[in-house]
Amino acid sequence: MTTTGADNGQRGLPRAVVLLGWVSFFADVSSEMIYPLIPLFVVGVLGASAGTLGGIEGGASLIVACVTAWAGFRSDRRRRRVPYVRVGYGLPVIGKAMMALAFAWPMVLAGRLVDRFGKGLRGSPRDALIADATEPAIRGRAFGFHRAMDTSGALLGALAAAGLLWWFTGSPAHDAPATAPPDQGNAFRIVFGIAAALGLISLLFTLFVRESGHRADEPAAPQPEHRAGLHFPAAYWRTVAVMLVFSLANSSDAFLLLRARESGLSPWGVVLAYAAYNFVYAAGSYPAGVVSDRLGRWRVMALGWAIYAAVYAGLALTASLWPLLLLYGCYMALTDGVGKALVTDHAPRERRGSAIGVFYLANGIATLLASVVAGVLWDRVGPSVAFGVGAAGAALAVVLIPVLRPAR
Repeated sequence: MTTTGADNGQRGLPRAVVLLGWVSFFADVSSEMIYPLIPLFVVGVLGASAGTLGGIEGGASLIVACVTAWAGFRSDRRRRRVPYVRVGYGLPVIGKAMMALAFAWPMVLAGRLVDRFGKGLRGSPRDALIADATEPAIRGRAFGFHRAMDTSGALLGALAAAGLLWWFTGSPAHDAPATAPPDQGNAFRIVFGIAAALGLISLLFTLFVRESGHRADEPAAPQPEHRAGLHFPAAYWRTVAVMLVFSLANSSDAFLLLRARESGLSPWGVVLAYAAYNFVYAAGSYPAGVVSDRLGRWRVMALGWAIYAAVYAGLALTASLWPLLLLYGCYMALTDGVGKALVTDHAPRERRGSAIGVFYLANGIATLLASVVAGVLWDRVGPSVAFGVGAAGAALAVVLIPVLRPAR
């Protein structure tokens, strides 16, 4: 295995981890030019309801989950992960182009599903490549680095989207109408088209990715044929169970952006706030991974979930979005990469792709339910209740960590 540095990555991460970080960086420049605009486009331009938005984002999460599970099993069985990564970074280019041409919300749904199909195809094989290339002592750092690169691309993409929208519309913060004018809709479509073109850079970088060899310090345990499929260690299932309790409270981030829009921010102001969130997320991901390697992953996860509960409680009570979005970036930094490291810690090496895929499948179903419920509550009762329910669910997950988590 090739490393950037000596002693198996003690002073530098493996080449595969660094390269996949750059692949994700450019992919998220493209993706995050679009993502913060979707709720504004679907609700403000195309006239759909918050419930419809929840269905679109929940369906997107579900297809990611289903395809991720399938790709994880297939990449384990074929012992090849790179082809899934390459196709997975190519399909979103098509999906974003479809959204650029959308004039009704079902077209956005179709483009979003194609985009997320690609994300699902690459997710577990890519994460398994990272885990294959790293030893447990630096795995949190490796996933933290990957999330930091991914989110740095998201920050750049969000800033680019905010700048383009300001250039095209220049709409002030508090005078923008509830329904966007036609020229604003065209501005969204132009940004979507530029984002699709930029996605080609990430696809090009995947051509340099190679399969990660199995580490000599992690010998594979012999597995009889009947133990394939869903036969994972009990510690893995306990880890997934705890994380699913939280996922049932974790609705799509699109609702945060819709809340920002309703607070009076212009479209480019919403995206700028999203960029600030991504700055905190990117800056904190790598340190969070390092801390989880040293102090334990569950402690970091518990802190992140507690912050999430506080943010959602704040969103239920106040319209002061900026400080809450910055705190939300802290939650993501503490939990995203660390959560992936936690799952792979308890997964058999030879079936990591399958283990990650199963986790994503369960998580996607939970996110679909959470997003649909949040959308219905938003439409029928109001956003305060939707965020309040999310805060309560997250607080419950924190309380259950000592009860359900596997022993160290």
